[in-house]
Amino acid sequence: MAYELLSEMQVGGVWTSMVDDMRAGAPVVITRGRQDESSQVTPAKVRFRLNNRHNRYSPRNPRSVNYGLIGRNTPVRFPVLGDYSYLDVPAVAGSQISTPDHASLDITGDIDVRVEMIPSAWVGTYAAPIWEIMGKYQATGNQRSWLMLMSPSGHPQFRWSPDGTSAYTFIVSTEAVPVRRRMAVRATLDVNNGSGGSTTTFYTAATLAGPWVQLGDPVVTAGVTSIYSGTAPLELGDTTGTSFGQLARRYVRAEVRSGIGGTVVAAPDMRALTPGTTSWADTAGRTWTVAAPASVTNRQYRLQAEVSSWTSRADTSGQDVVVPVEGAGILRRLGQGAKALDSTLRRRIPSVGNPRAYWPMEEDRDATQAYSPVPGVAPLQVTGFEFAADDTLGGSRAVPKLNAAASMRGTVPAHAATGSWLVGLVYYWETAPAGTTTMLEYATTGTARRVVITVDATAVTLTGYDAAGATVVTVAVLTAGFGFHGAWTRFEVTATDMGGGNVKYRVGWVDVSGGGWGNDATVTGTPGIVTAVNTRFGPLAADLRLGHLAVFSDTSTVAYQGADDGWLGEGASVRLHRLCAEEGVPIFSDVASTAMGPQRPATLLALLGECEASDRGVLYEDRDALGLRYRSREARYNQPIALTLDYAANREVAPPLEPIDDDQRVRNDIRVTRIGGSSARAVLETGALSVQAPPAGVGTYDESVTLSLATDAQPEQIAGHMLHLGTWTEARYPAVTVDLAAAPHLIPAILDLDIGDRIQIINPPDWLPPGPIDLIVEGYTETRKPPSRFWTITLNCSPAGPWTVSVVDDPVTGRADTSASTLASGVNATATSLSVATVGAPLWTTTGSDLPVDIEVGGEVMRVTAISGASSPQTFTVTRSVNGIAKAQSSSTPVALAQAPIISY
Repeated sequence: MAYELLSEMQVGGVWTSMVDDMRAGAPVVITRGRQDESSQVTPAKVRFRLNNRHNRYSPRNPRSVNYGLIGRNTPVRFPVLGDYSYLDVPAVAGSQISTPDHASLDITGDIDVRVEMIPSAWVGTYAAPIWEIMGKYQATGNQRSWLMLMSPSGHPQFRWSPDGTSAYTFIVSTEAVPVRRRMAVRATLDVNNGSGGSTTTFYTAATLAGPWVQLGDPVVTAGVTSIYSGTAPLELGDTTGTSFGQLARRYVRAEVRSGIGGTVVAAPDMRALTPGTTSWADTAGRTWTVAAPASVTNRQYRLQAEVSSWTSRADTSGQDVVVPVEGAGILRRLGQGAKALDSTLRRRIPSVGNPRAYWPMEEDRDATQAYSPVPGVAPLQVTGFEFAADDTLGGSRAVPKLNAAASMRGTVPAHAATGSWLVGLVYYWETAPAGTTTMLEYATTGTARRVVITVDATAVTLTGYDAAGATVVTVAVLTAGFGFHGAWTRFEVTATDMGGGNVKYRVGWVDVSGGGWGNDATVTGTPGIVTAVNTRFGPLAADLRLGHLAVFSDTSTVAYQGADDGWLGEGASVRLHRLCAEEGVPIFSDVASTAMGPQRPATLLALLGECEASDRGVLYEDRDALGLRYRSREARYNQPIALTLDYAANREVAPPLEPIDDDQRVRNDIRVTRIGGSSARAVLETGALSVQAPPAGVGTYDESVTLSLATDAQPEQIAGHMLHLGTWTEARYPAVTVDLAAAPHLIPAILDLDIGDRIQIINPPDWLPPGPIDLIVEGYTETRKPPSRFWTITLNCSPAGPWTVSVVDDPVTGRADTSASTLASGVNATATSLSVATVGAPLWTTTGSDLPVDIEVGGEVMRVTAISGASSPQTFTVTRSVNGIAKAQSSSTPVALAQAPIISY
């Protein structure tokens, strides 16, 4: 039955239906996202009741058949059987459907490829940098014909080969796809455009039925071309024999056409298939076969959660036993406990570099030795170390500084020689020492048994001594002008077996901004392995700060790269994906380009929250999997309407619809501070929501936030954005309820609707302002009472207006506005000619191609069809009552664009 709510619990690792045990008439209540415009998302929740006369849901009762199989954090999920099927492709290699090669598929000329799908994320993926959409393309045997892909930036790609080899042409769309949940993408290739070249064009549409909107500009490639016919099968999903990333996605239908808009030669359409279908023939005669774990299904998940509470309850007779169950999304579990993640260097060096020995030196103030997280490595014995003295390195907790009698000793466990080694550390040395002093000394089994690094006023010198104490190698590197002093720097000493009985020694450094210097020397000998660190620094090294000393069996410094400055400047979405990948938490996100500050030790949720706060987006829980999603600030701009509700018809908005005109979200004085940096302030000085005392304004509503940001230029932009949101003059609509039993035609759109999507309520009642009510869904509460038809969803909304931003050359949002225009004289309710005065600002355009344009005068929207006059006042010819308001307008009434331009950052 379409839209039936199922309920399943994972019992002993097997998904098991709970439908027969759901308490009849007891509500299943699902809550997700932000509630009533709160600043943070709370963990998703589900509440339901199970009959338990059979003792099946008593996790602590040994009489239960499920004893030991269920308990805390038992997974539960709630799918709805939708009205169409789709191909579910999990993020697993080999997940696909395919049809064998056929003569009709051996297209060598123009081609047209169209796919309607719902990927886990159109843009911003981290685990799948590039993922395949559809193709007839196998590298094995050089059977490359063509392949359609998607890049992490959301730009579709199309590649083809004329001869099947890796000498393919690779075209990327000039624009990214719009952010939608379900969408069709299309690529066409004109192999001979008539001008001596080929042309690739990309399109998008809401569905495969169109209408198609060109995406970016056509891409012209010099020279006519052709497509290799080949023998590869046509595949939808993971393409066999390629090494692209894996991304969970759903395919609704697809088409391949021979010729642009030509004959359909393949048309897999999953919509009418019976769930579980493994093979079928499409309308073009192609037979498709499903490769597991891909599957055909019609499930639309409303929530996946973990049981957080079981409560056993019985009536007085003891016969009617029920278990009220509460489940929660993954945010609840991630929020338990308060253990901070280690510094980025401490996390990365052992996991990526596989060091033979490693001492972070992040001990607290009273420590007397430095612990090693590498198993079998003894602590570093030190004297003259003032631990926890300097916390200015972005990738580390506080590290020690040295006094005039500092030393350190550490043993590197025995290990097999690999032909190379690296000794690395990070340091800060403010100025060059007045004379020569030791910076590092260690022992090896190679030709240079003792390696000493000294620093003087002009150079760093590596000196290697053999077993007899004779010098066998010297490498000197000038320091003046090469960033050795005055900044946090990564120091590296390497030895590499060059063959032929020669070894190359190198000494160098890289500051955390990327600049560096070094030098090397090759001598007769072997590198051996590093066996110990034994350094007596000398008095001139006093005040040197250092940490993260490590010994590796290769010369790669990848373990330090990026982590040394705490990933400073990393995009918010990149950080979200990296952190979640490191912690094993699934996440999908839009591209969030906000440059983050250094990642300091904090809990996972706190670090994810830093990304959310700095980018001004929203982090919430996925409903298709036990994981996270992130809707970026940029993805909220200029969204298409995902759901339209008609207040006047079809009972599409259930009562009550109660806008609230209050000060809950008013903020007119904003200060934003960068952690470790400067701040910026944005204040609304004039206007109805300004800091002026009433009645000129509303008084001061101030807010101060401290954010993780990369540069001091960012706080000003963010403060302005927050001020814009905090002074938006619309009522709040914290609750919009839809009764889906009364309006079942809305169910498909509701099932696709998600947090961050845009909705509109059209034809509002006369007691509300005219025009559509434009809203963003921040969260919702969904209630069902199986087996009845009762089904309501209450959407928690905020105004969408602030997220409609200017687009260059757009006929609506791309126009400049004025705050200096008023009616020069009053008009009645039917006048179609206005006299508009503009003082101290540019006049309105009189160019016919710039019109029409909508203006707002005293709450009435008018459409301007002509403007005349080279000086103020100008004459406007207008159509009245565009928004249903028609009234007399007084002289000096302000005149402005109905859609004010909003500049995004």
